[in-house]
Amino acid sequence: MRETWGLLDSGHCDAATNMAIDEALLTWHSEGKIPPTIRFYGWEKPSLSVGQFQKSDKTIDFSGVEKYHCDFVRRLTGGSAVLHDDELTYSIIVSENHPKIPTTVNKAYYILSQGLLEGYRMLGIDASLAEPKQSRSSRSAVCFETSAIYEMMVDGKKISGNAQTRMKGVLLQHGSIPLSFNAEMLFDLFYFSNDNIRNKQRLKFIDKAISINDIMNTKQTYETILPAFLKGFQNSLHIKTEEMTLDKAQWDFIKYLRETKYASDAWNQSNKRKMGSV
Repeated sequence: MRETWGLLDSGHCDAATNMAIDEALLTWHSEGKIPPTIRFYGWEKPSLSVGQFQKSDKTIDFSGVEKYHCDFVRRLTGGSAVLHDDELTYSIIVSENHPKIPTTVNKAYYILSQGLLEGYRMLGIDASLAEPKQSRSSRSAVCFETSAIYEMMVDGKKISGNAQTRMKGVLLQHGSIPLSFNAEMLFDLFYFSNDNIRNKQRLKFIDKAISINDIMNTKQTYETILPAFLKGFQNSLHIKTEEMTLDKAQWDFIKYLRETKYASDAWNQSNKRKMGSV
């Protein structure tokens, strides 16, 4: 008999709310209030998220963030900066002690990545997992410039970016499944010593990254690809899912997290210059 996990499709929210929902789900699961949960979501407007420990003051050009009217948020997870725009985003919240979850980070990535792999293949995309020898030897400020271990690849190009953290005895993994890229916007959000270098890096990015609508003949949307990835996770984890709804008390907690953390300067401006001071 398959275990039942929660399923939350929270739709398109602002960046601070999206990160607050992920942390709220992690907290509730740690307290035994909700089962392991798969969440799908989108972004109300283009949003730049940076890893919790990323030194964004040396890499992010906040005049570009303002130019494109982007949201900016610091994630609970690590990794490099991600521009969330035309994409489906997922998160998985599950106890570290769950029998399906390995104790090591890389093995946990491998297990959870199987759902992504199956989702892409259900869409007819021949994706594969980046092996250890393909993993980056040096970090980049831009997530999709380099592939990390067990991330999704198509024809040698990265098609999905993922990040993971563990706290309160719970594993949180979330990731970006791009439908398309706006490389012009993306590289205007980072510092470069001159425009020539910026343009060269932009061209390199286009050669290293790929999205779903770069591959498929029929244009896909958030709504059309979500069922494939849901089925992928259900099959790979051997689970069934039950849709969740959030009550007023839960939304109040999310709003509290949003205002006191993810929308606050104290959280987002750590390692970052103030907006407009560049």
